[in-house]
This record gives sequence, C-alpha cells and structure tokens, in this order.
Amino acid sequence: MEFSTAGADRDRPMAARTSPSRSQPLLLSESGTLAGGPPALLQGLSPRERDLVLGHGRRRVINRGQTLFNQDTPHEGIYLIESGRIRVFYNAPSGREITLAYWHPGNFVGGPDIFGTGVHIWSGVATTDSSVVHLPGKALRNLVMQIPALGIGIIEGLAFKGKCYSALVQMLGTRSITERLAQLLLHLVDAYGVEESSGVLIAAAFTHADLAHMVGATRQWVTTSLRRLEEQGILHCRKSQIVVRRPDALLALRSLPSE
Repeated sequence: MEFSTAGADRDRPMAARTSPSRSQPLLLSESGTLAGGPPALLQGLSPRERDLVLGHGRRRVINRGQTLFNQDTPHEGIYLIESGRIRVFYNAPSGREITLAYWHPGNFVGGPDIFGTGVHIWSGVATTDSSVVHLPGKALRNLVMQIPALGIGIIEGLAFKGKCYSALVQMLGTRSITERLAQLLLHLVDAYGVEESSGVLIAAAFTHADLAHMVGATRQWVTTSLRRLEEQGILHCRKSQIVVRRPDALLALRSLPSE
C-alpha cells in the first residue's frame, strides 16, 4: 500500500526531498503501480507546436486558497499548471470533502470534459501561489486535430487520472482509516522528509483538515489520532508541523486488519 507522488525519488538523500518532482501528483493509492506519473502534457510537442498551443491559452496567476474552478459550474476547457500546486476535490451535499489529488506543474486539471461541454464534477483550488494556462475547449479541440502529439498527451493524462481515481475508490473501500493515515504519514516523510535530531520533519504545510480530506475522515478524528500517536512516542506535533520519530511503528499500523 502506498500514498504516492507517483514516482518519488527514493534514492535521493532524505534532506534533499523537500517537494515532489515536477509533474508528480500527490494521491492516495493502494499500490505502487502509478509510479512515474503521467507525461507532462506538452512533453511530446516540438517547440513550434508548444508555442502554437500556448498562444491559444490565457495565463492566470492564482493565489493560495483561490478557487480555479467550481463543482457544478460549466466547463470552459482545461488548465495547464506551470507552477504551484492545485488540489482537486469533491464536495458532498453534506459538506464533507474528499481530496482526489494534488497536481503539480506539467499536469492539467479541469477534466474530464476537456472540450468545454457539461459541468465540472469536482472543484480545484490553489494550495500554493500558482500559475496556470487556461486552454479553452473549442480552441483545444482544433489544436488536437492539428497536433497529434497533443491528443496523445491528453489521452495519456486522462488515462492516468482515471487510474488515480479508481485507486482512491479501492483504497477507501478496502483499507481502514488508521491504515490510510499511517500510510499517508509515511509517504509525506518520503516526499518531504528532512532529518532532524528528534526524527524526520515533514517539511510541508498540511493542516489536520488537509489530512482528513486525503484519508476520508473528519478533522476531529485526525486530531485525536495524531494526539494518540504522539502519546505513543511515534511522532511529535509542533504548531503546524509533524516530526515522525518512529517510522517503523507507522509501518506496522498501515498493515492493521480492516476496521
């Protein structure tokens, strides 16, 4: 079971792993089959083709916490992430949220109706200051007919997203919340871990609500569980940071029988 950035470089020194590498989405997965992530959307294009695509786009800079697109609003195409991080999530009628993935530069968000028909079935929000290029659906349809490599990139991206969301459903349906939280913490150590004298600091800003949205729990459950883990000496919470002292104990927790 793996909470994966889809290809995190596990051979690099831990102190150097301060963020997922370019194009690696952050998502909940039960296996390592998503390792490597999707190719960047414009990776297979020639310089001229890239310029042509970007020439049809409109660049937007969005601040941390700003909404990029809302669930149940009309599609207007896709957004190519140039910098920053976009969280895609579903908001239930009850108000509960589930995070589908965090997407990084090189990925696109705003599907699955990439040509601008229908309505958004998820929402997207910037979790860091970000820059995106909006590619309108009509223009994108015309570009795909002119540039086969762009069409292939879109198909590969949509296929990867389908696998991601299937993996999330499988994880939520077959693993206990405790297992999911333990694996999430292990993955954040792997992706963002910085060695300290007292353990491994997760050098990334994720609130208890963020963690809850990723594992399918309430913020209160996550807060209580982290407090319990701290009492057991497995980790230490300081303000908005988490220091993992015993990764071995988290490894044991992630293999508990389903609740």
